[in-house]
Amino acid sequence: MPPHFTLFTRPFFGRLLTHRGLSTTLTCVLLTTPALAQQLSAPPPSAGTTTAPLTSPAPRPDTVASRLNRRLPLLAAGLAVSYTGLTYALSEGWYTGEKTKLHWFNDLPEWKQLDKAGHFWGAFHESRGAVDMLQWAGVPERRAIWYGGFVGFLLQSPIELLDGRAPAYGASATDLAANFLGSVGLIGQQLAWREVRIMPKYSFHTTPYAARRPNVLGKSLAEQYLKDYNGQTYWLCVDVGAWLPASSRWPRWLQPAVGYGGQQMVFNDPATNAAAGLHAYRQYYLSLDVDLRRIPTKSKLLRRVFYVASIFHLPAPALEWNKRRGFVARGLYY
Repeated sequence: MPPHFTLFTRPFFGRLLTHRGLSTTLTCVLLTTPALAQQLSAPPPSAGTTTAPLTSPAPRPDTVASRLNRRLPLLAAGLAVSYTGLTYALSEGWYTGEKTKLHWFNDLPEWKQLDKAGHFWGAFHESRGAVDMLQWAGVPERRAIWYGGFVGFLLQSPIELLDGRAPAYGASATDLAANFLGSVGLIGQQLAWREVRIMPKYSFHTTPYAARRPNVLGKSLAEQYLKDYNGQTYWLCVDVGAWLPASSRWPRWLQPAVGYGGQQMVFNDPATNAAAGLHAYRQYYLSLDVDLRRIPTKSKLLRRVFYVASIFHLPAPALEWNKRRGFVARGLYY
């Protein structure tokens, strides 16, 4: 797959728009839309609150129909226009060279699978935003979960068609699998608990490796944020308070987190990497995270900001393990 860029660092139809850039942008489009205002205006559940079953009383039929008639066309049109424009920008901006017949390429061994974690993370949060927007539009809960839950997979997977016709790349079955798992991870939690209790998150720190291959790992800080896998960490943050009794004093905003990263990844080919004196290895982390969605506030704006920011892991102390150094204590890990 090509290196990752994002619309955060380029004009809307900028030239350097690629896979995770598209994923990240669509995630933010889905999560920041005013359609989430109603969902975000509700106060967060208190610790130990028992989740109601999916068979809770439905709104009056006339209210649901009115909401669907007013909101769903706006939602569908906005998403269709946004995705069409972004896909066009991608096809015209990056895939401008020679094209070949559709072919497949196994990129699973590359980058210690951190790019797959990125696909999972993006699909999960795109689906998460879509489910919330469909519920806002008045779609019944179960339908919103099933229809919106696969939006992440549907948004990201067509990119493989562009990859598959690029001579230097190829369609990736494992990318498709990661997209699918991201959507399924969201659907499963919504069906089981009607909320997200295990949240995938992302964090980044700069590394010295980008300077060794800036055309691939990024020249600017913004590019490195999306292209330097050495500085990326993917997390699963667990809302343990959701499983504790109502009498528990555990604050639901405080969550344990497990993370995954890698180092010394400058070249995909191990022999080329070794010739440069580098030997890629994995890193595992144990840390804590703050779920901003659980921070009490009366501000709708802050609730919306917290909702979007909840896709990122905040800096915190961490315990790292890797096969090179064993256990390493991190006073403040980004």
